[in-house]
Amino acid sequence: MTAITTDMLKSKVLARSRNYLVFLVVFMGWVALLDQYISMIKTTAIPYIIEEYGITASDFSWYEALYLASTFLIFLLNGLNDIIGRRYSILVLVLLMGLSSLGVVLFTPGLHLFMVFYTIAMFTTVSNMWSIPVSEESPAAKRAKYVAIVYVIGLIPLQAILPPLLMNVLGLSWKWMYGVVFVLMLPALAMWFFMRETGRYEVVKAERRVGARKNHFFGLGVINRQDVRYIVIASAVWLCWLIYQFLYFWAGYYFMTLHGYTLGQWSMVLLASLVLAIIGGVSAGAIMDRIGRTPAFIGGCLCLAAILVVLGFGRGWMLPVAAALTGFFTSFTYTWIVVYVPEVFPTERRGACIGWTTTVARVSYVVGPALAAVLLKVFPTMEWFWVVAAGLMLLPIGIILIANPYETKTRELEEIEQQR
Repeated sequence: MTAITTDMLKSKVLARSRNYLVFLVVFMGWVALLDQYISMIKTTAIPYIIEEYGITASDFSWYEALYLASTFLIFLLNGLNDIIGRRYSILVLVLLMGLSSLGVVLFTPGLHLFMVFYTIAMFTTVSNMWSIPVSEESPAAKRAKYVAIVYVIGLIPLQAILPPLLMNVLGLSWKWMYGVVFVLMLPALAMWFFMRETGRYEVVKAERRVGARKNHFFGLGVINRQDVRYIVIASAVWLCWLIYQFLYFWAGYYFMTLHGYTLGQWSMVLLASLVLAIIGGVSAGAIMDRIGRTPAFIGGCLCLAAILVVLGFGRGWMLPVAAALTGFFTSFTYTWIVVYVPEVFPTERRGACIGWTTTVARVSYVVGPALAAVLLKVFPTMEWFWVVAAGLMLLPIGIILIANPYETKTRELEEIEQQR
């Protein structure tokens, strides 16, 4: 490590005040909230989309598979982190979220225009860009905790609270389930003006100026063999989780269309699920800092698979209870992704490596909807639909046990870069 790196680490990284870290966690949490809301609101919106455009549930999944293939280009968005910095990349992300969601309200008289704006909105949710600044600014001993808190803020259950308010109280179209993101974008833009560039990225910029590090374009020419190894591991785990998530998003259809729940009743089930998801994210962060990333993740996958089987074959009170517990363990397992993936890659190419990881994992955005379409045809009452989802969450356990990735618990990012 050069002298300039050492000096700047002390002045830029270690000098961050606690107040600024609190602000950064809140700000990135708000961005994560936009991300999670866009991702999950379709759980409630699907029945309305199907009715509005006169298509079947299976048809909608096939259209998703077609349009979301464009998310393979996500490396272009993530790669901006290493080109223009974390701060300006977050600005691009927030604007894309808000403007595309407003487009759903204003410019979607037909299905295909809806799918265009829907795809742009979903494109923004696959980057997990909000995890990078907090990961780089947090002390090593509390990194998982702080990143988990950001993720948990993103789980504030607006998906359960807003649809009944927007439609039943205000009398707005279902499209405002998406359009409200434009309103939520405005506080994010206000907070962005107070965000600083991360200290570690400033170090990389300084080292590039003195020739100690290479400039690169989306990681080309600087990504090494170890980077490729962890891109493969992380993307394989993420791929399984995302395919599962596409099945999980059919829970609203499962409850409202197949089991006769009203919007209000389903929203209460979803609220319980999201409240437990918050608890799951906080628990995962604390447990990962205590016992390690790998054992916590494996335990979460096993529990989630068991609960999904109950969701498929349970009846009566067991259904909402299983749905709520599914939220807890879905969040618990995803915390491994938002914690481990950013911290395992070197700072100078973190954005690019995450970009290529998310690009490979975006195979799920074709496979997931296609698999859902097939399963909805084969299992129209959806009991075995959820058994398949359970099987998908067992696959990451095998990947982790075979690959044996480096344990990053309490390690500084510079140490992880050297020792992984």
